[in-house]
Amino acid sequence: MEMQVTIKAKLKITNSETALSFSKTMEQYRQACNYVSEYIFNHDFDMKQSSLNKELYSKLRNLFSLKSQMAQSVIRTVIARYKTVKTQMSCRPYKYQDQNTGEWHREARNLTWLCKPISFNRPQVDLQRNRDWSYLSSGQLSINTLDGRAKADPVCHGFNQYFDGTWKFGLAKLLKSGNKWYLHISATKEVADFDKQEVKHVVGIDRGLRFLATAYDEQGKTAFFDGKAIMRKRAKYQKLRATLQAKGTKSAKRRLKKLSGRENRWMSDVNHRLSKTLVQKYGADTLFVLENLNGVSFERADLLKSLRSQNKSWAFYQLEQFLTYKAHLNNCEVVEVSAKYTSQRCPKCGVIKKDNRNHEKHEYHCANCSYRSNDDRIGAMNIQLLGTQYISGQEQPKFELTANA
Repeated sequence: MEMQVTIKAKLKITNSETALSFSKTMEQYRQACNYVSEYIFNHDFDMKQSSLNKELYSKLRNLFSLKSQMAQSVIRTVIARYKTVKTQMSCRPYKYQDQNTGEWHREARNLTWLCKPISFNRPQVDLQRNRDWSYLSSGQLSINTLDGRAKADPVCHGFNQYFDGTWKFGLAKLLKSGNKWYLHISATKEVADFDKQEVKHVVGIDRGLRFLATAYDEQGKTAFFDGKAIMRKRAKYQKLRATLQAKGTKSAKRRLKKLSGRENRWMSDVNHRLSKTLVQKYGADTLFVLENLNGVSFERADLLKSLRSQNKSWAFYQLEQFLTYKAHLNNCEVVEVSAKYTSQRCPKCGVIKKDNRNHEKHEYHCANCSYRSNDDRIGAMNIQLLGTQYISGQEQPKFELTANA
């Protein structure tokens, strides 16, 4: 059995002479997306590619001077955006109060709740492999524009690793950030499916802020990845954001936008390095076990007020994504287990008691068997145990609160 691993390579384009053609193409593409979006909104959210092609293909080519493949890509781009919004709305149900009974109800929302068409404000162009973009033997990129093919010199450290014959390139996105142009290219590779029978290591990982990750393996060894320096830097970003928001000037808003991009890039780099370190530390045939954090609140009254927003906004999900694809490339796997009671259960006697954990001292002390340890380590130990149960054949292992607990 094999599975696919897809990554996104980000290439910087250095040729300044192509900028005018890129800008023209991108703006026409954006306007075409808004045209299709308005049509979908006004026709009961018809998102069938075939019917939209039949109705809009010729109009897109005539009104916006798009090439054949670009006209098709515009429709696909808009459909994908509407489907994404629909998924997000269903994940965040509408909450309302009954005027007669006073009871609160929750309902799953659909696209009919939209009061206006989805707007495409940030320009981008989706490019199909070999039709709209290609990689030349000279090392240059050939990119289709409304003015014809444009050659560009890409800059991407380590991009040559994707030319070993095992990777297949797909859709690319042409983007602009500031005065710089980028091409994001998807690359897919077939890798062997993970075999639970060949597992060498089961590693439980507890994610947090004081320690970005606490890893506990089957040999009883614990690895702590300190997050204090990260927290201090996040606090500086937050303080600077608050200062700029208080000013409210146009220049302050421009700085806020740049600051947001810089912080996001820094956070991504932290998660990339951490996930890479974890995969390299434990090697092939490792099962990494994480808590399923869906619906888990990180609101903590014991944290300083300046750190509470950090506790809610740290990119835990991004770390999981990075760890997953890096694990698959190294014959490892990542599974999620229930987060219920992992911070309250004693890993020695199995007693579950919330009061055993002291948040201020970051310590867990079992009142039943007197076992004492770092509270993040306790979480990692319990997560690792659930991973061991998964390997033994229990597909959805979780801890249950018993009567004597």
